[in-house]
Amino acid sequence: MKKPIRNIAIVAHVDAGKTTTTEQMLYAAGMLREAGSVDKGTTATDSLSIERERGISIRLATDSLSWNDTQINLIDTPGHIDFCAEVERALLALDGAVLVVSAVEGVQGHTISIFQALTSLKIPTIIFINKIDRVGADVERVMAEISSELKDGCLLMQSCSNQAQSNAELNHSWNETNYLQNAENDFFTEIVEALVELDDDMLESFLEGEQVEFTKLEQLLMRATASNERVPVFLGVAKNAIGIKQLMDAMISYLPSAKMEEQLELSAVVFKIEFDKTLGKLAHFRVFKGSMKARDIINNATRSKQDKVSQLKRVQRGKYIDINQLSAGDIGVVSGLDYAQVGDIYGEQQGVSSVYSLSAPLLTVQVKPNIESEFSQLAQALKELSEEDPLLSLEWLSQLRELHIKISGKIQIEVLQAILQERFSLGAKFSKPSIIYKETPAKNGFGFERYWMPKPCWAILKLRIEPGERGSGVVYTSQVSVNDIAAKYQNEIEATINQALSQGIKGWQVTDLKLTLVEGEDHNIHTRPGDYIIATPMAIMNGLVETDTNLLEPILSFTISASLDLLGSITSDITKMRGDFDSPEIVGDIFKLRGKLPAATSMDYSIQLASISGGKAKISTQLSSYEVCSLNNGRTVEYRGVSPLDRDKWILQARGALSVN
Repeated sequence: MKKPIRNIAIVAHVDAGKTTTTEQMLYAAGMLREAGSVDKGTTATDSLSIERERGISIRLATDSLSWNDTQINLIDTPGHIDFCAEVERALLALDGAVLVVSAVEGVQGHTISIFQALTSLKIPTIIFINKIDRVGADVERVMAEISSELKDGCLLMQSCSNQAQSNAELNHSWNETNYLQNAENDFFTEIVEALVELDDDMLESFLEGEQVEFTKLEQLLMRATASNERVPVFLGVAKNAIGIKQLMDAMISYLPSAKMEEQLELSAVVFKIEFDKTLGKLAHFRVFKGSMKARDIINNATRSKQDKVSQLKRVQRGKYIDINQLSAGDIGVVSGLDYAQVGDIYGEQQGVSSVYSLSAPLLTVQVKPNIESEFSQLAQALKELSEEDPLLSLEWLSQLRELHIKISGKIQIEVLQAILQERFSLGAKFSKPSIIYKETPAKNGFGFERYWMPKPCWAILKLRIEPGERGSGVVYTSQVSVNDIAAKYQNEIEATINQALSQGIKGWQVTDLKLTLVEGEDHNIHTRPGDYIIATPMAIMNGLVETDTNLLEPILSFTISASLDLLGSITSDITKMRGDFDSPEIVGDIFKLRGKLPAATSMDYSIQLASISGGKAKISTQLSSYEVCSLNNGRTVEYRGVSPLDRDKWILQARGALSVN
């Protein structure tokens, strides 16, 4: 009989001790001879040189271990907010999560964002309060923060003594022996009260003074954790392995097992892409149903393509281990899949986890090679890195010899420079990051194009362009009969729209609009495949000139928590940054402030806030929306490449007749 499987991510705000916790789990399970050290750069899950040099995780990493006759697939994720896209991908593969919180710093900005994602996706979670030995550790304060900033119903399952000292140790723990001996103790009473209120019969017995059976309480806690009604909280010092085994026992007891429906049709999702010098392109899969073996032909439902499985691997001790089959409930690595991209679903889509967005890249940079002759190699390297991280959104303008990517933060530049040097032996320089703006039509109008010269060609179309609701994206419909424009040519129009809107008349992506095909005609002799691919961008850009466009800037929602004496200076800062805020919530000498800020004015505010508060204030931000801003507050850029407004040049380029100097 196969072992039960649990796919569990270790997640945290940066520096909470997430990777150290993962290392100690691998060591406790006998997977490592000794636990690696983040400070010494010897961890198994941080394989990149820059990860070991900087002591932070940059890419998610997987490893497998066995504990209490259960296979646990661990996913170690980055804690730095610039790399939270890696956390988003890990969320696709999970049965449960362990959220690590520092006993000193407590609930931090990114902690809140991660917990919101776990809650939204209904991923059962355990919290591990780490570093109880550090100066400044305060479990009671952190538990209060967890209750107020994350969720009511988080149950402290252990107590400790000598906290904030090097000899900190665990005392009471939730188990049957301790419960039977100390049922009247306040520690156990609080847990029981929080559990029995979820069950009317147990609550009645408890109120009548009866001692509720421990096994019933355990079953209730298991169900309550699985349903996200309760979150068990454990304590420890990961670097000294204190509390690690108890945490692992809890992962087995309270986090649910994966369903192992091997006999059904395949249903799997790609949550990571990487490239190996020997094996080539590797796709990391979570399989929800069915199974796959070497030489299987599997269907990429996302791209309507078929791929052939070459080899199957599992990651153990940081190395690839051959396996014969990857089955439901498990995660593994597959080579040979040409079409696989992050987020792609293979087989049936039903039952696959939803994608949750923790952030969106808000900055754009141009990348140049240090040595001009290495432009093509740099372009290919960035193309490969963009497959691993689709949010980079590489824009390769071959005619202009320009490479543009999107990033989430400035630290990404250092990381990309290091990876390009280490992995590809390429030096690169990056332009100063600039905020990514968008455009939207300012009013209603029409875009028209009659592309019928020079023959052979014939594509006539007219599009109505209307502003859409904010956040609606692009909505396209056709009112034209297939007798006027054949279905295959209408398909060309629809397929071309997103690319045609990638740059507007102010140089930014155009969004939040309605496009309606209202008139047009093809020609049974002169119309060729591709004519509408050429004509559609010209029609759209002509229409945007008529409607004009408004700039849209990214707006962040924020929550700031700080001491009351800083309220005046912080609200003044927000006003200066063109932000707004709600009335503060005040508890004792701490206030919590919520509101919205333009990203352009607040990108470095977390550093400023840490400076004025001595590192004690907390700020969490998340992209809220794109809103109209004035040209004075925004920025326009030149169209990159040949613009469809330069009609003759656009047609020559599209026909491959434009010479490149």
